[in-house]
Amino acid sequence: MTGSVIRNLLSIAGSDPSGGAGIQADLKTFAACGTFGMAVLTALTAQNTQGVSGVEIVPPAFVGAQIAAVFADIRVDAVKIGMIATVGIAEAVADALEPLKGRVPIVLDPVMIAKGGAPLLKDEAVAVLRDRLMPIATLVTPNLPEAAALLGQPVATSRDGMAAQAIALRGLGVGAVLVKGGHLDGADSPDVLADADGCHWFEGVRTPTQNTHGTGCTLSSAIAAELAKGAAPAAAVASAKRYVAAAIAAADRLDVGSGHGPLQHFHRWF
Repeated sequence: MTGSVIRNLLSIAGSDPSGGAGIQADLKTFAACGTFGMAVLTALTAQNTQGVSGVEIVPPAFVGAQIAAVFADIRVDAVKIGMIATVGIAEAVADALEPLKGRVPIVLDPVMIAKGGAPLLKDEAVAVLRDRLMPIATLVTPNLPEAAALLGQPVATSRDGMAAQAIALRGLGVGAVLVKGGHLDGADSPDVLADADGCHWFEGVRTPTQNTHGTGCTLSSAIAAELAKGAAPAAAVASAKRYVAAAIAAADRLDVGSGHGPLQHFHRWF
């Protein structure tokens, strides 16, 4: 594969019919980052910018069948995992992806709670995500509540706490862990990456907007795109954060809904 070949990325996640998060955000991000996007659905949601009102789960066997169909025909250069929802789906995804460990970059965004507060991952599925999906991941991108839930600890409230939890999560067998600090108080939104070289901080200034729906989906997908193109984890995170920051800064140009609106994924072209 030469450098001019467009990378193929697969998202395994839930659908957001309002277009701001989930599979829809992932596909927009893949395209904006110059890659070809594919999608395996784990769940259908009824949601908009104001919240989630319903979830229908895809049978685990059919999730596995979707993944198998893609890999039977198409070269996959990176995988992003988003909403898993149930134990059965977590196990089906792990079964399908374990042979790819160390061969294909896998970015795991442990989606547990929607921005409006609706639970998106059943409690019993957290253990399977932690014990089977995290060890095959190249990079995991929890926010502060997700990091705490995965470790069974209180939510970090400081940079030192964030770094300690990132290191602890990496100790579970993950290649690298990016703990996102968007839930911290203050004007800044720092993230910390723990990898084989130690901890790396990525600074960010909050943009005053309510249009941040799908930020986590977008960041993890942008990281996957950069890893697929050959970037090291720290460089992939830095590039992805620049993309997301610009997409948030341009979000108010859109007029989508009356709640937490989406990012402007295609800000470079508008």
